[in-house]
Amino acid sequence: MEGNEWFIDRDSRNRLIYHRVKRSILNKKTKYQKVEIFDTFQFGRIVVLDGKIQSAERDEFIYHEALVHPIMITHPKPENILILGGGEGATLKEVLKHNTVKSVLMIDIDKEFVELCRKYLRRWHMNTYRDKRVNIIYEDAFKYLKENKLKADIIIADISDPASRGPTKNIYNKAFFTVVKDSLQKDGMFVTHATAIEEWKKGDVSRKIFKIVKDIFPIFSAYYEYIPSFGCLWAYVIGSFKYNPESLSTIQVRKAIQERDIKELGYYSPEAHKRLFSLPKNIIKYFSS
Repeated sequence: MEGNEWFIDRDSRNRLIYHRVKRSILNKKTKYQKVEIFDTFQFGRIVVLDGKIQSAERDEFIYHEALVHPIMITHPKPENILILGGGEGATLKEVLKHNTVKSVLMIDIDKEFVELCRKYLRRWHMNTYRDKRVNIIYEDAFKYLKENKLKADIIIADISDPASRGPTKNIYNKAFFTVVKDSLQKDGMFVTHATAIEEWKKGDVSRKIFKIVKDIFPIFSAYYEYIPSFGCLWAYVIGSFKYNPESLSTIQVRKAIQERDIKELGYYSPEAHKRLFSLPKNIIKYFSS
């Protein structure tokens, strides 16, 4: 019976998150991954890759604004931006809100997935793919960065979660992050999401990412936010050569937002920026362990 189906997000071997489904929109296997799109009762449309929820219509703005704006605001003049992954188009949408941006190169391995997002996830990307400043390359990001000498002001990794299979299984390692570092300008900055915070779990992916980024960048900042559709705290990591997001005051953030004429923010604000980097003791311990 329609409305009585459930998508089960297998958060771990010990926890399942159930999403009641209104209807299934898409179930398709691309060359690289299984793509499912559902309309749900609680979070609206959701996109799922290889059985893991990637983002949801009603709270994607939290995830994407937290990923993009802290680093973009920290850099005094982000002009040339590189997005790794980001197929849904929401990261691109947030980047283009900054009037300093002159060019955006987006590298995603899965062309078919991007085309599906363009068709079914319009509220995510708002047709920003059509912006003249945007160039999309369908290629393996690691391979492309190794073979091409890029120098971006900011690199944003919005790549799907690491898994034993799929296009990201060999991405989250020191070799990849070192190539990313080498693709930045001398005052460049890098940000990636770092998956779920699991304080009780040894050897989790977040701690691995923290350690690598901290080892290869002179300035390191970690922060987090609760993403309702994920049902957990979600980590982010910034690596920088010169600029520190933790040093910005609310006055400086407010001034930058005004000067760049950034509008239609549902989550990010000067106060939110300051709060993101004001960490409780248990999270500080987690990031440093």
